[in-house]
Amino acid sequence: MSSGGDVVKAASTLPIINIAPWIEGHDHHGRLSTAAAIHAACLEFGFFYLDVTSYIPPEEPEELSRLAREFFSLPQGRRTRSRYQRLKENVTMGKADNHEAIDFYRPVETPDKDKLLWGENQWPPTIPEFREKYEAWINKMKTLGLFVMHAMAIGLGMTDAEWEELKGKVDDSFWVLRIIGYPPLPNDDDGFSCGAHKDYGCLTLLCADPTCGALQVFLPQQFLAVENPGASIMAREEGIEEGIWVTVDPVPGCLVVNIGEMWEIWTNGLYKSTLHRVIHRGSNYRFPFFFEPNFDAVVAPLAAAGRIQEDQDINSRKRRVVDQPNKTYEPTVYGNFLLKKVGGNFATGGGKYD
Repeated sequence: MSSGGDVVKAASTLPIINIAPWIEGHDHHGRLSTAAAIHAACLEFGFFYLDVTSYIPPEEPEELSRLAREFFSLPQGRRTRSRYQRLKENVTMGKADNHEAIDFYRPVETPDKDKLLWGENQWPPTIPEFREKYEAWINKMKTLGLFVMHAMAIGLGMTDAEWEELKGKVDDSFWVLRIIGYPPLPNDDDGFSCGAHKDYGCLTLLCADPTCGALQVFLPQQFLAVENPGASIMAREEGIEEGIWVTVDPVPGCLVVNIGEMWEIWTNGLYKSTLHRVIHRGSNYRFPFFFEPNFDAVVAPLAAAGRIQEDQDINSRKRRVVDQPNKTYEPTVYGNFLLKKVGGNFATGGGKYD
């Protein structure tokens, strides 16, 4: 896939949704409004900005970025003692990505370095406060992930009992934190900092650096924003349907949130995991947090999504519109799904996270 094709700004496309009513806990109508906005964003884009100014002070991600810069400034030999991936070690769609990264996973009770994804986290020992501050961030993101999950459940019209059942599938999240360093791509480079892909799991909570034009999201033709009615449609690229790439630039005080393939299964395709890529021409650091289901969670279509799709079918029949029947998604065990996905992600075959 080339990096060509039209790219437009997403600032007037993706919604900015305030999570404050869920953090503060006393604004019932605000919670419902946030839930409805997230539901609409997931239906339409699979991406949205989450305003977290009530939850995260601006100096916190700034300090994490400083620590990331310190880590990636270490000599190569000292970086490789951690779960570190060198430049172009990560592979997306069979092509090497132009970034380096370090991964941290949910700790397991019986670590086994010979078992895929089952080793121990290796925190840089020579950088004061690195572990302490990133573990504090991880705990914040786990809590935030549950808030967003609950809001999504409300947006789907789930009952309290249905939410409790879903919550039981993410309450021991097999989370992943990636700290990614992007050297600038030359202007004439047609490669990628990270190639086009969909996220595997549940929710991605991205704290982006200030570099504009880096993260690009693919919107199929039917979802093109009315603000860009004259935008050209990109040519088909390696089997991708027609549509356009939009840039998702950082918004102060916001995280960029997108849904992964597990939400596509839970909603039986009502929500779609969205293709995205990174073409980074700055020199900065990003740290996405992947809030995932429990490793042994069975992920299957939710009754609430089925009710929505049934109502849609009834409305289509009333309007005498013939739609394609809904595909039925098969249940999967998240851990098995993840292991199959990550095995081919690295040039070394080591199976780290993408």
